[in-house]
Amino acid sequence: MILYGPPSSGKDTVSAELSRLRPEYELFQRLKAGPGRTTGYRLTTAEYIEKLAQEGGLLYRNARYDAEYAIDTLGVSALVDSGRIPVLHMGQVAGTRAVGAFPMPWVKVLLWCPRAVTEERCQGRGDKDVETRLKVWDETRQDLLDHANEPWSLVVETQNLAPAETAHAIDQAVRGGASAEARDIAKLVG
Repeated sequence: MILYGPPSSGKDTVSAELSRLRPEYELFQRLKAGPGRTTGYRLTTAEYIEKLAQEGGLLYRNARYDAEYAIDTLGVSALVDSGRIPVLHMGQVAGTRAVGAFPMPWVKVLLWCPRAVTEERCQGRGDKDVETRLKVWDETRQDLLDHANEPWSLVVETQNLAPAETAHAIDQAVRGGASAEARDIAKLVG
């Protein structure tokens, strides 16, 4: 499953609720090289990420917050082979498309919240880089507008739905094999 959304849209909170709902859901820990948060990542070096890229072992890589991130094929395979449902956090539509190359039926969920909600949540959890995260919110909004026809299995406005309710809706989409369809993105992101 792919959870796409701007900073503070609820990806971490919803992932935790999914794991509580069903232990098969497991947050995929992306490779990370660089400064910043360490929780939820497998820390490595930029050289190792480049090596995997040259060997064809990456599904997607990107740079943000002065760090490099990567989704490796072996990491996703390990979760799937152990009977887990990988939950990938994404912030770029290009990433959601690239991950689709891994042969499994992906459910793509767009978690959305207004910019003011992102700011409030960032401040509430004590983020020291609120302005940077708001800039990324702006970039995510533009990414969605640039890819307005991108299909989504489910769209949730997280300011309107509790995390546990969001997790239940996502679980139903996964269990039901929800197909992706285009949504009214311009209306959603205003």
